[in-house]
Amino acid sequence: MNKVGTAYVLWLGGLVGLSGLHRLYNGKIWTGLLWLCSGGLFGVGHLIDLVLIPKMVEAHNVKLSNRLNASTSGITPNEIEIHRVVEPLSLQTYRNQAIVDLLKAAEARGGKLSVTQGVIATGLSFFQVEKMLQEMLRTGYAEIGNDPETGVVVYDFKEM
Repeated sequence: MNKVGTAYVLWLGGLVGLSGLHRLYNGKIWTGLLWLCSGGLFGVGHLIDLVLIPKMVEAHNVKLSNRLNASTSGITPNEIEIHRVVEPLSLQTYRNQAIVDLLKAAEARGGKLSVTQGVIATGLSFFQVEKMLQEMLRTGYAEIGNDPETGVVVYDFKEM
C-alpha cells in the first residue's frame, strides 16, 4: 500500500527537475512520463498535484486492493458472495452488532473511544473500526478530538 508521505517526498523531486515521480509511484505511468518530459506540464500540473496527491494515493490503494482480490473491508468478493447465498442479512447483522459494541464501549468510557479501544471491544481490524468510526463522524453521531493526557485521537459520541 502506498503512503501519502512518500508521494509528497517524490513530489519534491519536481523541484529539482524530476517531476512526475509521485505519479509513477501511484501507478499513473503515462501521466508520470508526461510530467517527467514536460516539467510537470510546465509546473502548473505539478502544483495542482500538490492538492491531488491524497486522492491519487487512495485511488491507487483501492485499485491495488481490488487487484489482490480483496475489498477495503478485508473481506474478499468471493466471501461476500458466499454470505449473500447462505445468509443475506448476516453481514449487515454483523456490522450492526459491531456498531452496538462500539457504542457500548464508548458509553463505558464516558462517551469517548479510541480506535484501539474499538478494536478490543469488537475484535475487528483497526481499518474496519476506523472506517466505522469515520462513518459515524461523517453522519454527525460523533466528534473527533484528542485525549488531553496522551494525545491519542478519540471519538466523542454525542448524548451518551
